[in-house]
Amino acid sequence: MRRPTATRRLLVPALALAVTAVPSVAVAGGGRDAGGGTEGNATGSTGDGVIRAETKVTTSVNGSSEPTGTGTLTPENSNWTPPACWYEPAFSPKQIEKTVKLWRGLDGLFFLRGVGDFIGDSLDSYYKDGEPYKNYNLDKQGEGMFWAAVKNPNRLDDPEANSCNKQPFWVDEGQVPEEPLAVSPQILAEYAYDELPVPGTEIEMKPAGATKVNLPTWIWLDKARFKKISVTASLPGTGLSATTTAEPVSLHIDPGTSDAQTYPASGDCQINADGSIGEPYADGKANDTPPCGITYLRASGSDGAYALQATVTWKISWTSTTGEGGDLPEGTFGATQDVTVQEIQSVNR
Repeated sequence: MRRPTATRRLLVPALALAVTAVPSVAVAGGGRDAGGGTEGNATGSTGDGVIRAETKVTTSVNGSSEPTGTGTLTPENSNWTPPACWYEPAFSPKQIEKTVKLWRGLDGLFFLRGVGDFIGDSLDSYYKDGEPYKNYNLDKQGEGMFWAAVKNPNRLDDPEANSCNKQPFWVDEGQVPEEPLAVSPQILAEYAYDELPVPGTEIEMKPAGATKVNLPTWIWLDKARFKKISVTASLPGTGLSATTTAEPVSLHIDPGTSDAQTYPASGDCQINADGSIGEPYADGKANDTPPCGITYLRASGSDGAYALQATVTWKISWTSTTGEGGDLPEGTFGATQDVTVQEIQSVNR
């Protein structure tokens, strides 16, 4: 029997009312194709009436399951960001049925009497009574999964995280849904972009800490610290994974004042063949022009120090288990260091 359309229209405000009382839902499934999935954890998220799941995507850094690092890249293309949400295999038919039963259990809370059955009826009309699914697709158990919206854990506060607002939808095992935001190797690669742990950019300087007006300051970065970094993102049970690699290509130095000259003039120090940036200072080179460095033309004075900004640019590429791959926008990560600049003192005889 069809339930009134008005019931479905009231589903969203009712779900929003009950959101704080909903328990987590463990989900399970099977299969290795696009329509399949593996056992994992998911949580009904109902602030806007959409049943969402927690992503089961896992990441590893250079083969390690414990990513380490000091910073996250900022895309140079300000119009591009990693995806804030996507859809992935999440619920088996039995788990969709279980979710509805959990909603009905809300009636046990005295301040939500009647809400549980109301929400349960609304969900049943969608997943049980043929609009558009019948009996939760229980006759297809093991033959596919309901794909659900998930949010990028790194972008939960991004308004775009709510743009995946479809209710869980059925996908037969071995099929790929006609949904632009369905999880794919490229989405995994873009998610891995957010997980790249790039090292801090505390540069080596000579003189260190304080320098003199008109005295060249040498700047360099250690090749052992600045090298390629890779993160692999995988969705268990689907055979899908992508590896995103960041490779340092240049260091940009901003002296923190216009009263300075950078080397090169652009302030962009390119990476050397051995992976280092710049050149360490050596005795006897005090009057040489550094390949990467700064000459300050005015003392920092009463302000105490100039805020030197050092930013490393990283080239980003990706590959995947399907053979797909390509480039992603370059990323940057930087830090500031205080540099005190003093006048050269002279002695009059």
